[in-house]
Amino acid sequence: MTDTTSPDTLQKFLFDAAPVRGELVRMRATWQDVLRRNQYPAPVRRLLGEMMSAAALLTANLKFNGALVMQVHGDGPVRMLVVECLSDLSMRATAKLAEGVQVADDATLADLVNVHGGGRFAITLDPQDKLPGQQAYQSIVPLADAQGAFTSMAAVLEHYMHSSEQLDTRLWLAADDQVAAGMLLQKLPSYGGTMEGHAGRGPAQVGETGAPLAESARAQDLDTWDRACQLGATLKTDELLAETPDTLLRRLFWEDLQATGLRVFEPLSPHFNCSCSRPKVAGMLQNLGRAEIESILEERGNVEIHCDFCGQQYHFDPVDCAQLFAPVPVATGAGDGASQQH
Repeated sequence: MTDTTSPDTLQKFLFDAAPVRGELVRMRATWQDVLRRNQYPAPVRRLLGEMMSAAALLTANLKFNGALVMQVHGDGPVRMLVVECLSDLSMRATAKLAEGVQVADDATLADLVNVHGGGRFAITLDPQDKLPGQQAYQSIVPLADAQGAFTSMAAVLEHYMHSSEQLDTRLWLAADDQVAAGMLLQKLPSYGGTMEGHAGRGPAQVGETGAPLAESARAQDLDTWDRACQLGATLKTDELLAETPDTLLRRLFWEDLQATGLRVFEPLSPHFNCSCSRPKVAGMLQNLGRAEIESILEERGNVEIHCDFCGQQYHFDPVDCAQLFAPVPVATGAGDGASQQH
């Protein structure tokens, strides 16, 4: 029976004896905030929910204040899927389907977004406080490898983490009409720095405290990773959706918890939030240019903008549009005759 009362939670944990970390996420309210704004076929709901779970799991390990954005541009019945997750785990998501399509209940990932092999999946890391000259980083993730098309979003992201980040990663993702959930296990480098970092390689292998690992500990590292993945493989989809992260953590890794070999951190709280606003929409319209806006006004009489993420409508009449391109008044300084008191 699915738990409908527990708050949305992301739980991070760390194996003390080895460079292995994990996370469990379960979102009900956040997921429902997305679903009640749009009606999607069941396979699209599952895929979008899996992407939301994955975005939360990956964002929780970002080392900067900003956003992680996942985008799928499809060549099948699903034209686009977008999930955005900020550092505070505020999230939003949307999907766009081709006009008049019918999606079969058993549609696969390839059926939805990669029918003709033209589907693309991109992950963008966008720091909020950019250094001079710094740009958002985007990585294009293949939907197939030399062995053929990937059959799940988890497989796509595992390939991305291994090839782009050089991190062995296992993901279990699930979503239904009520809950989106997931688990991540990750084997971190045993070089230079602590478990939480992507620090540069040093001359000696180090553990969580920075102390060198003994040869016996290195062997234990491998055993811990293999054992954690084997336990993770026992996790069933229904179980992932129904149980809280705390319950799953105790069920899967109870031996490590009993032996105090598993460090469990304060839970985090994913939540829905759309960052759209009238000033942001106004800025977008200004970027389109006066000629484009005047053309829209001539055709429609006003400009209507609909946010696909939250459903908010923004209305700009001719007066509003004229103000977008009005000259900005120049402030009068004290040297122009105004008095200024200190």
